[in-house]
Amino acid sequence: MKKFMALAVAAALIPASAVMAQPAPKKAGIEAAGYQWNKMDGKTAEALKLKGDAANGEEEYEVCGACHLPNGAGRPDGTFPQLAGQHATVLTKQMVDIVDGLRDNPTMYPFAKEALKHPQAVADTSAYIETLCIPTDHGKYEGADAATQIAKGKELYEKQCVECHGKNGEGDAKKFYPVIAGQHYKYLLRQMTEIRDGHRRNANPDMVKVIKPYTNEQLVAISAYQASLKMPGRMCKPKGKK
Repeated sequence: MKKFMALAVAAALIPASAVMAQPAPKKAGIEAAGYQWNKMDGKTAEALKLKGDAANGEEEYEVCGACHLPNGAGRPDGTFPQLAGQHATVLTKQMVDIVDGLRDNPTMYPFAKEALKHPQAVADTSAYIETLCIPTDHGKYEGADAATQIAKGKELYEKQCVECHGKNGEGDAKKFYPVIAGQHYKYLLRQMTEIRDGHRRNANPDMVKVIKPYTNEQLVAISAYQASLKMPGRMCKPKGKK
C-alpha cells in the first residue's frame, strides 16, 4: 500500500507539462526490417533469469491493481485486460516491452516505468499475478446470436489457433504464448484487430500471418469463442463454493 500511495502522490504532483515532456520511448517493432519477436536481451532476459518472489510481488502489484483490480480481473469492457493466472514469462515480456517502448501503452507506461525499474520487481510482480485464480465472470460476447458466433469461432480456432493457444486457451509458458482462457471478449477482439492491422508493434510475426486474412466478422466469432474458454484447475471457484 505504501508503494501505491507514494506513486499516486508523485503522479498528482507532476506537472502536466513534465509528463508531456517525457513520452514513452519508441523502439522499432514489427514495422522494422530485421524485427525479432522474442529476442531475449536487456531487462527481459535479466528478469527471466531471476526467481520471482510472489510475496514481494503482491506488494509490487498494488500499483497495477488500481486498473487491473486487486484480483487481476481487469475490466469487462476491455479497457484493461484480465491478468490473473497469466504465465509469468508472458507477463514479463509484455511489461518490459511497454517500458522499453516496443508495445505502445501510454496509460500504463508512466506507472510501469516507475514500479518496474528493476528486473527483480518485474520477476516478482509476474510471479504473483501467475498465482491468482482466473475469474469466471469476465466479459463475454453478449449478442443474441452468441451461440452461433461461438460455434463459428470454435471452428476457426481449432483450425489455426489451437496449436499455439491450446485446447482450453492455456497457451504455452515456454514459448511465451499467453493464456486466453478467462480473457475479456472486447479485449481479445481489440488485440486481434490491432495485430491484424499492424498496430500492435510487438506482435508475433507468425500470428500476424495467420490472422491477416481474417475479416472483422471472423475476428468477432473467434473472440466470442476464446472468451468462452476455461482453463481446468486455474479458474476461480464459483461464489459460495469452497
